[in-house]
Amino acid sequence: MTEVTDREPPRRRVPGPARPARPDARRRPGPGARPARRPGPARPGAPKPLRLGSPRPRLRLVGLALTLVLIAFVVRLFQVQAVDASTYAAKAEQNRYVGQVLAADRGEITDRSGVALATSEDAYDITADPTMFAPDKLKIGDGPEQAAALLAPILGQEQETLVEKLRPKNKALRYVKLASRQTPQVWKQIKDLKSALAKKEETDKSTHNVLAGVFSVATSKRVYPGGDLAAGILGWVNGEGKPGGGIELQLNKRLAGKDGKIRYAQSGGRLVPTAGSTETPAVPGSDVELTIDRDIQWAAQKAISDQVTESAADRGYVIVQDTRTGQVLAMANSPGFDPNDLSDADPAALGNAALQDAFEPGSTAKVMSMAAVLQEGAATPMTHVVVPNRLHRGDRLFKDDVNHPTWYLTLNGVLAKSSNIGTILATGQLGKTQAQANRVLYDYLRKFGLGRYTGLGFPGETPGILAPPDKWSTSQQYTIPFGQGVSINAMQAASVYSTIANGGVRVEPTLVRGTRGPDGRFTPAPKPEKTRVVSAKTAKTLAQMLESVVDDEEGTGTKARIPGYRVAGKTGTANRVDPATGKYHGYTSSFAGFAPADKPRITVYCAIQNATKGNYFGGQICGPVYKQVMEFALKSLQVPPTGAKPARLPVTFKN
Repeated sequence: MTEVTDREPPRRRVPGPARPARPDARRRPGPGARPARRPGPARPGAPKPLRLGSPRPRLRLVGLALTLVLIAFVVRLFQVQAVDASTYAAKAEQNRYVGQVLAADRGEITDRSGVALATSEDAYDITADPTMFAPDKLKIGDGPEQAAALLAPILGQEQETLVEKLRPKNKALRYVKLASRQTPQVWKQIKDLKSALAKKEETDKSTHNVLAGVFSVATSKRVYPGGDLAAGILGWVNGEGKPGGGIELQLNKRLAGKDGKIRYAQSGGRLVPTAGSTETPAVPGSDVELTIDRDIQWAAQKAISDQVTESAADRGYVIVQDTRTGQVLAMANSPGFDPNDLSDADPAALGNAALQDAFEPGSTAKVMSMAAVLQEGAATPMTHVVVPNRLHRGDRLFKDDVNHPTWYLTLNGVLAKSSNIGTILATGQLGKTQAQANRVLYDYLRKFGLGRYTGLGFPGETPGILAPPDKWSTSQQYTIPFGQGVSINAMQAASVYSTIANGGVRVEPTLVRGTRGPDGRFTPAPKPEKTRVVSAKTAKTLAQMLESVVDDEEGTGTKARIPGYRVAGKTGTANRVDPATGKYHGYTSSFAGFAPADKPRITVYCAIQNATKGNYFGGQICGPVYKQVMEFALKSLQVPPTGAKPARLPVTFKN
């Protein structure tokens, strides 16, 4: 019988997770395996086993080097972006952008009728980018030389000069001006040549467009349609746009306007408009309207040029003035110059000799002495004056232009026959002493405008020379009354006669009628200053006396007669001071007058310096010029004859 017990039955053994083998545990050899060989001592002479070096030192060295490089970059970046940021920004701005001046359109100069005497036409400044001529750009070393060889004959410049511009010392320079204010035809030549080279370069890779870096900038060029007409008045503007003399210089601020500015980004030598570009528009200059009448100016210039050539004289000038307004209708010089091309101009002919030459007027100045005598009541046109052949005064003997027996002249005859001795005797009556007479005469000369500027404000104008009476030498106090020992310019001389023609009132001469701004508004010139010099009665009497010079057979100005018109005038032949030596040499020949004598409208003054061929007397060579110019002016302005008969004052009296 089976015995029952209270013991639990035995548990089954469950296998646990396998233990990982220890790294150094050796696998036991299985059945049939070859027992592992234990290392024994190294054999003598056997090679030692290789042992690899540790990479950590090398990595540390490379890491240190990279760290230093990065630190250098960080420091440089900090310097560029923080320390020197403004400097580099300015350099970048300078290299990126190009600024150019937008030249303002220069105003025109016109005559009194609006006919252009000086105007501006389209032109081009020829420019270049020197960096585009570098060897790395053109792939050739003589790019500037090849380009200069092509441009020199077109621009009229030396090849070496162009090479210097195309290969500047500043290698970063990207803009140079090769030539200023070239005509459209010049730029077309360059542009066509540039295009031809570009096409050839496309088909033949061995060729190079050496003009690829040449460009143009639109501008304007000064042009004078009349050539040398009124050149002395106008002046000129050179190739750089700078005025030289005349109205161009005097009124440059009004004519020039105000230049503008434009800024473009540049790329490849070309100007490329960008969002960052700025432009300040140019303000055009004002037009200037002169008092000059172009037709009368032409007639005066032709007449004086012909006579200067015929007389083989140094120079001559003619002035035409409106007696009522003081406006200058013509101011001609010979020889002159063409302001369009100064390359062949005589430097001595540049300027305006009619205003810049100071010369002794001679007998045309006697009218001022007679004005003083009449105004002071020292004599009348009928006063008898006995004129000997010689007159001793001071330290010398005085004479007239011709030897003669004693003349028995009226004061009117003294002026008609242009007697130096008679004038000295007449002006001696202006004071109880010669010193007092000198003072009275000086005051009248000043009132007539001598020794002071005319009021034109013209560049280079001379005020002439009139010393105060206490500085007059012994001879001057007797020569000044007949026009020696005192110097004037041609405009002053014309103004004297216009004063008499205007009833004794001097009106400052004017050359400018007004200006017209860019808005089209006309601004008249300020009214000229007026000064009464002598009474209307004295002026009328003087006009009648001046008629005797031309109308009377004994007068010296018969060649100035104009059929149908009453003409008042006076001749002059003065010893001339040679500017080169300062000594008397040759003569100043002149004629001055106005017409119609009884209702004056126009004054004409002519002077010729150092006539060396034929006659040199003022009445003989300037009288015809006066007549030619006066006739033209009267017809041009449609001034009719008055039809009245002249007074015909007596020239002589019976002893």
